[in-house]
Amino acid sequence: MGSQPAPSRAALEPFATLDPAALASLPASTPLTVRSAALSAPSLLYLGTGGGKLLLFSLATPSSPEFLRLLPIGATRPVSAILPLPSVARVLVLADGMLLLADPLLARPVRRLGSLRGVAAVASSPPASPSSCSLAVAVGKRLLVLDLALREADELEVQTREIAAGVEGISALAWVGEDSVFAGTASGYSLFSSSGGGTGQRVDIFMLPESAGAPRIRPLSGGQEAMLLVDNVGVVVDRSGHPVGSSFVFNSRPDCIVEVSPYVVVAAESKVDVYRRRNGVHLQTVPIARRGTGVLTVASDDDGSSGEVVVVATAYKVFCYRKVSAVEQIKALLRIKCYTEAISLLEEFESDGEISNDMISFVHAQLGFLLFFDLRFEDAVNHFLLSETMQPAEIFPFIMRDPNRWSDLVPRKRYWGLHPPPKPLEEVIDDGLVTLQRALFLKKAGVDTVVDEYFLSNPPTRADLLELAIRNIIRYLCVSREKSLSPAEMEGVDTLLMYLYRALDLVDDMEKLASSQNSCVVDELESLLDNSGHLRALAFLYGSKGMCSQAVAIWRILARNYSTGLWKDRPILPGTDSQETSSVKKSGEEIAAIEASKILQATSDQDLVLEHLGWVADIDQDLATVILTSEMREKQLSSEKVIAALDSEKVGIHQRYLQWLIEDQGCEDPHYHTSYALLLSKSAMEAFHMESNSGERNDKEIDSDLQFIYSLRERLQLFLQASDLYDPEEVLDVIAESELWLEKAILYRKMGQENIVLQILALKLEDSEAAEQYCAEIGRDDAYIQLLDLYLDPKNGREPMFTAAVRLLHNHGKSLDPIQVLEICLSS
Repeated sequence: MGSQPAPSRAALEPFATLDPAALASLPASTPLTVRSAALSAPSLLYLGTGGGKLLLFSLATPSSPEFLRLLPIGATRPVSAILPLPSVARVLVLADGMLLLADPLLARPVRRLGSLRGVAAVASSPPASPSSCSLAVAVGKRLLVLDLALREADELEVQTREIAAGVEGISALAWVGEDSVFAGTASGYSLFSSSGGGTGQRVDIFMLPESAGAPRIRPLSGGQEAMLLVDNVGVVVDRSGHPVGSSFVFNSRPDCIVEVSPYVVVAAESKVDVYRRRNGVHLQTVPIARRGTGVLTVASDDDGSSGEVVVVATAYKVFCYRKVSAVEQIKALLRIKCYTEAISLLEEFESDGEISNDMISFVHAQLGFLLFFDLRFEDAVNHFLLSETMQPAEIFPFIMRDPNRWSDLVPRKRYWGLHPPPKPLEEVIDDGLVTLQRALFLKKAGVDTVVDEYFLSNPPTRADLLELAIRNIIRYLCVSREKSLSPAEMEGVDTLLMYLYRALDLVDDMEKLASSQNSCVVDELESLLDNSGHLRALAFLYGSKGMCSQAVAIWRILARNYSTGLWKDRPILPGTDSQETSSVKKSGEEIAAIEASKILQATSDQDLVLEHLGWVADIDQDLATVILTSEMREKQLSSEKVIAALDSEKVGIHQRYLQWLIEDQGCEDPHYHTSYALLLSKSAMEAFHMESNSGERNDKEIDSDLQFIYSLRERLQLFLQASDLYDPEEVLDVIAESELWLEKAILYRKMGQENIVLQILALKLEDSEAAEQYCAEIGRDDAYIQLLDLYLDPKNGREPMFTAAVRLLHNHGKSLDPIQVLEICLSS
């Protein structure tokens, strides 16, 4: 369950040990001491001896190396260096200061390369052409370049040029990049250009202290960088001699250095050390058993840039190692539950480009499953989420026991076989707790275990572990919802997510999922939610699936239960865009009506709307009106059936529905216009009556009532003036005994009763301006005469209205007949 102390890192593993003399069937009387070694594709191993022999072995069958050929080059010529030159189909040999060429299979005798003697060091250029290469050669005080080109009939063309002269004591060379030649002498390191033209100019990189040993140079990164050795420190430089990256600090001065990416392998003092190329971190030590003295010789294949094999040669034995793949190294750590080290190693290989993206995802998934079965659920899900190839269906068996609706979706992956097959969470936890108890017992007995110390010192409870596991699986499924999944996978994710929400009674999360766009399977959830009492979530789920009748029926039940006190009010859901988010907290009953109204506003099912309109209206008449007047439905409701279904006592709904029909829908049915006018008139009369008979009230209440009455009467007056489709006599019968005089004036005007209109305007309302305006609209002079008569003889015991009469004569006297005016005045 825990991560253990870091084990020894195995970057290289042995695969063969060679006894060159025995494999070559050499007699005991012919001693053989290895002085140099080289590897070349395909799987060829060259060994050079102190007795002037070249031996060729094949490593094609790792478990059984094969001796191929022995080629003598001269008993007095110890082989100090071997350089395979595949681009010109040759093997270069430095022996006793001379350069010799052999064919790759050593089938023909060696031939001298030129007439050079006293060669102190040689280096080949990085591969640049399939049929040519160059050599840097140090001879005496000169630095030469030999350009080799392969011609027809396997002929080799050689051109020699000098790039520097007067250089003392070169003992090490390396060719880096296209034309950078690094040279090492006892005094320090210098850089030359292979196109220097014999000028003798050089760039000194740095000097060596007198105590330093002989210089050593090793090309790195496929010949694009070099390591310069200063005692036990390796300094990495680029082709211009500038330091790059990290320097290497070795435990002792190396005998030999090679690169097998991403490692640097160093041989010294009967051991081989492996370092990480990128940062110089020591990874592994391999002890080498050898007889006698002498240096260790190390060689790698393919210039170290992409090779897999390293050979370490002592005087009499050759040990062959291969690079352990990134996958195998990680697998070995996971097998012994060294999780932290495995993660670090994965990150290391990822940064070095040694592992593919698919394998990175694979490892994260494998690590997640191991951690999951070790009850480290949060860490497990973190790794699940880092895997781009893991499928959400792989989690399903932890939630729902097989067989189930989604069993066929679960991929049958076994990964590396390091964890059991997925099984229900309860079983995972129970098995883990048994393992934990066993580990506690073993610890008391003094036996080391692989269980996390934190678990041992703080044993978790089953309930805590179950909740932790569920919450983290919820986290994984929520992220999975954002991925591009098949419809079946999406159904599984959402349905099982609802299962888990219900298991922890996460009511808000259940309702949020159910009310949003989701892929939940209703058949799998309705009994579960109904039996557990999560009716709101079920109603939301029905609604999201277009099951309007079932959804509204549940909201009706909830509203009834809230009103009778069977259920307590639920808090408003955060993040919703409904009317619930009003600043005024709403009751559960109101919320139920609001949610039902959302569904009823959108449906064109007339029977469903009318069936549930009543109980919504009992809670909130405004909501009922919104339902009836909704523009969201595809097909509007039948106005005849709606009006027939409306409760006669709910005047407000009836009134606002008729208003919507007339004003918004352009309805011209006289019956509806008359009904609307009658409803408005009755409402205005009731409001007027209530205001007149109200008791003592404060000024604020009085102002509010007056404003309401004014608004209501204004709406009535505007409609009576605007519509010509209602029956004015029927409306007049309703308001005949009321004080709604302006409304009566409008109605009498509609009926053409001019005299009565003038009487109301002049005498009841005493609005002389309106009366004169009405006379102007009539357009006859006798109308003004009639109005003047009303002012001077108002009857019913009222005093004459001389001021209004004078105003009338002042404004319109010139247009009136003086005789008629005089007669009225005299008669009054």
